[in-house]
Amino acid sequence: MASTPSNSVQSGRIRVLKDVTGSLDRPVGPVVYWMFRDQRVKDNWALMHAVDEANRAKVPVAVAFNLFDQFLGAKSRQLGFMLRGLQQLQYDLEETLQIPFFLFQGEAEHTIPNFIRECEASLLVTDFSPLREVRKCKEEICKRVDESVKVHEVDAHNVVPIWIASEKLEYSAKTLRGKINKKLPEYLIDFPALLIPTRKWPSTDKFIDWDRLIDDNLRKGADVPEIEWCKPGEKAAMEVLMGSKDGFLTKRLKSYAIDRNNPLKPRGLSGLSPYLHFGQISAQRCALEARNVCKLNPQAVDMFLEELIVRRELADNYCYYQPHYDSLLGAWEWARKTLMDHASDKREHVYTREQLEKAQTADPLWNASQLEMVFHGKMHGFMRMYWAKKILEWTRGPEEALEICIYLNDKYEIDGRDPNGYVGCMWSICGVHDQGWKERPIFGKIRYMNFAGCKRKFDVDGYIAYVKRVVGEVKKRKAGEVVVDRKAKELRC
Repeated sequence: MASTPSNSVQSGRIRVLKDVTGSLDRPVGPVVYWMFRDQRVKDNWALMHAVDEANRAKVPVAVAFNLFDQFLGAKSRQLGFMLRGLQQLQYDLEETLQIPFFLFQGEAEHTIPNFIRECEASLLVTDFSPLREVRKCKEEICKRVDESVKVHEVDAHNVVPIWIASEKLEYSAKTLRGKINKKLPEYLIDFPALLIPTRKWPSTDKFIDWDRLIDDNLRKGADVPEIEWCKPGEKAAMEVLMGSKDGFLTKRLKSYAIDRNNPLKPRGLSGLSPYLHFGQISAQRCALEARNVCKLNPQAVDMFLEELIVRRELADNYCYYQPHYDSLLGAWEWARKTLMDHASDKREHVYTREQLEKAQTADPLWNASQLEMVFHGKMHGFMRMYWAKKILEWTRGPEEALEICIYLNDKYEIDGRDPNGYVGCMWSICGVHDQGWKERPIFGKIRYMNFAGCKRKFDVDGYIAYVKRVVGEVKKRKAGEVVVDRKAKELRC
């Protein structure tokens, strides 16, 4: 597709999803930025493009956000985090840039085109997402908006835009890494200043009752409650990255190379994945700041940039170019064959989804990893691999294993419903971005992991004890909240 010129944003970041053909008699209308995946004010190429285009046409600009009804099974844990971040974002947008924020509920295929018509916008700017639900939604929006409305898509999520990095489905990190590294000098650049719109949006009487909205959504998804260790919003994200007390790059980077694969040392990880998932921080900002401290610990920075850029963008590449990114059909042919050849192999244990969800297996290590996800909202990355592979071993076949794996990941992980999550499940169960290994029962040639291997790598008993403490602390806190709520109700009565 053709790209469009912009004052601040590289043309390679922008794609025209819908253009205007011929001359139009009507005056140029405002610009609307439909924010979805990149929920931030700072370091946001899509917002910059919207403001640039509005200033160039001398029209106002607004940000619109559509709240889907439990998008892909999102619960209180994910919705609460997102909504609290959006509440801060609205304040920052309106106070610092005088850009209004409109929140809609329902199907975006209806709400966004309706808003475009009401405000007589001439340009709709959208975030990029490789997920099929969002792509179908954009296709429908392009059909429903007036022929005089242009639609631009901006990849503000990846350092190298997905369509620039590669034009095809990549087989592995090895095949994508060189292509990304070749483009990094062009795209891993400092952000220009975000301009203030020259034309103000007409005053509105809109009001967002955030407290009611958050309470309603927390009530709907109450079976997966919010987490307390991870505070939402752009400021909190920057504190995790660069904070003077416990920032990843300022205080914890030196242990990253050694501790990142040890489930007993969660602080060895960056802690950025929730913020990257919701777009509350830019991966490009994280990469720029990491590059600035490279001399202090080159090995750790190189490892971090590999995960942040190559591995994350490999996941986007897979979900973008492989329509079956969450099913056995999306596996390579060798993996699909070996899994089906061994689908009927005898299993020592076969568990139902309910038993797995409740951590009712004979493996205390697996139970601990499941409980860490349910109560903490974030399972350690190394344990996610073991966790998923055991689901393959303990279910009736690879299709059921993959379905359960994705269901549990999306329901409980704060960063679920994400290309990284889908690819993690597909890597563990279907060998995506991996190679064939020694053939064995059930797994075939899919990479195998077991309890004994974990014992050789880290203190398994220590991890189980750590998760037990985490679960106990969460239960104790929740019990205290119940008592407080009951006393408050008694006082009201």
